[in-house]
Amino acid sequence: MSERLLQINFNFSVSSGEYEQAVNSLVDQFANLPGLMWKIWIMNENKKEAGGIYLFEDEASLNEFLTGSLAKTVTSHPALSNFSVKPFTIMHDLTEITQGPLENKLKV
Repeated sequence: MSERLLQINFNFSVSSGEYEQAVNSLVDQFANLPGLMWKIWIMNENKKEAGGIYLFEDEASLNEFLTGSLAKTVTSHPALSNFSVKPFTIMHDLTEITQGPLENKLKV
């Protein structure tokens, strides 16, 4: 299997409510991103850190996202800084044993 996992973390300089309101306008763009199987949105309000864990169908889809307009929109936002972008391969055998959510849900 060729799925690729991506972890992105960054700091935000606005209130958590303002951050949530701002990213709410991007949810549909992420939901319709070619090759994205799913995304988990993460936030640590106390540390003003947020980001996501993404599962892409393959490395090409992951790279297309990283070089595309949606990633540029996020990384150029003035309220976001200190980006950490980490792509990973998946250890399928172990992930299956621990019931990791690797299946793709049907997009409606």
